[in-house]
Amino acid sequence: MRYDFSMETRPEFKEIKSYEEFSKYYWYREELILICKQLGICATGYKAELNQRITDYFSGKPSQNIKYRWTQEVKKEVSELSLETGLLECNFRFSQRFRDFFSAQTGIKNFKFNVDMVATVRKVQETGDTSFTLGDLLDIFYGRKTCARYDKSCLQWNKFVQDFCADSESARFKNKLKAAARLWKEVRDSTREKVYTRELLEQHS
Repeated sequence: MRYDFSMETRPEFKEIKSYEEFSKYYWYREELILICKQLGICATGYKAELNQRITDYFSGKPSQNIKYRWTQEVKKEVSELSLETGLLECNFRFSQRFRDFFSAQTGIKNFKFNVDMVATVRKVQETGDTSFTLGDLLDIFYGRKTCARYDKSCLQWNKFVQDFCADSESARFKNKLKAAARLWKEVRDSTREKVYTRELLEQHS
């Protein structure tokens, strides 16, 4: 049976009355930025942060426009790092200096920060949490603590394209990316799960 998307076209944001309805659809980060601007709330940050502000809007608690007050308080770089060093105290950056530090702590030669560490650092910086240490960030890496989760929904498009190209049936398209984009639009603007399937391709062949 052919799946009919005609009744599931994504409405304009102004027509949406609840977060439950809003969350049924896929929104690009650029769209969330515009929505936040229209609502008069902070429009910077990761996709997960923008989503949270819109959640607050629907719950009647608009987000505050938090500034990076802590950056002005950093006078000099901490010479020696330890697990007790505060994240804000050492003016943490995703730089080689800190990769080397965590490499020494974990024994991983080419250490890479994972996405939850990235989300956590952003949250600590925005909230000005002076109690959060490099040791806490190491616990985030090992999954021993949870502070902020990276919104993996922003990776859905990439996964969709990968799965589409991996399907042998996609070989008949000269421009796979264009074909994938057309299928993605059907899925993005509907309440259907945001994944690629062979059935989807057959329905829109």
